[in-house]
Amino acid sequence: MTFQLNNTVYRDGDGLSAPLVLVHAFPVDHRMWDDCAAEIIRQADAAGLPRFAVWAPDMPGAGDGPIPGLDETAGVPVGPDAASSVALAAGGAATDGAYEHALDLLADAYVALLHEAGYEKAVWVGLSMGGYVILDIQRRHPDAVAGFAMCDTKGDADAPAQRANRVRVAAACENGHTVDPVMHFADATDADSSFKRSTEGRELFTRWIRGQRPEGVAWRQRMAAGRPDLNDQLPLVTAPAAVVGGDRDPFSPPAVMRAVADAMTGTDVTYTEIADCGHFSATEHPATVAAALVDLMRRVD
Repeated sequence: MTFQLNNTVYRDGDGLSAPLVLVHAFPVDHRMWDDCAAEIIRQADAAGLPRFAVWAPDMPGAGDGPIPGLDETAGVPVGPDAASSVALAAGGAATDGAYEHALDLLADAYVALLHEAGYEKAVWVGLSMGGYVILDIQRRHPDAVAGFAMCDTKGDADAPAQRANRVRVAAACENGHTVDPVMHFADATDADSSFKRSTEGRELFTRWIRGQRPEGVAWRQRMAAGRPDLNDQLPLVTAPAAVVGGDRDPFSPPAVMRAVADAMTGTDVTYTEIADCGHFSATEHPATVAAALVDLMRRVD
């Protein structure tokens, strides 16, 4: 089975240069890349780089992205009930409810989207959960990797308690038909970045998360719960690479991001640490993240 992905095309390319594919974080959708994508295009044009495509596909259930196993036009499951249909389309559920095959299917879907557009390779950029996706693309489709950027992410699998919590959150979203269990992503503490603590930041993430479908949030939580440890892929990256992280990221702090960069021993990798930046660097500091990615495109070219 190949998932159908809702793809936002910020710019078409010249057909020759590898596209830049931006893979979003949880629990939001491609909109987290809007400002950064605009900056990437502006900075790349100012630098005189060849015209490359810039895409941001939505993961299943993110934004308007379809959920595998549901006939969304009819609003009904493809099968006897929604839960079993969605789990079957994700490759089946483990006994605890995690989707242990869904990440592989999702990685395949991103590469299928690339090939259907006539490209063999892309420059893959993953932020947070998006990093899990591009690491699995590296594992399953290394020949499709022209460049590689890890932003605010890591290769670790969930510890047992983390996995159980993801499944619990997924069930709460499904049973209550609510995104309340993940609204804490819009909250901030005194240790967070200025943007995350600002009214603008809180309102933006509140709006984005409230705009998600509970079933889509649950799908992505179950997928992430079932993912394997992918740290063994980091030294296998041979394409030009970049690592980006915020100095106030509570989930992937600088020590984690530096370790990710250090583990990428098979390639030329740059590391960018952004001051006063939390977990969603592309939203908080779009111009700085864009600069790192434009530099990556220059090295790929």
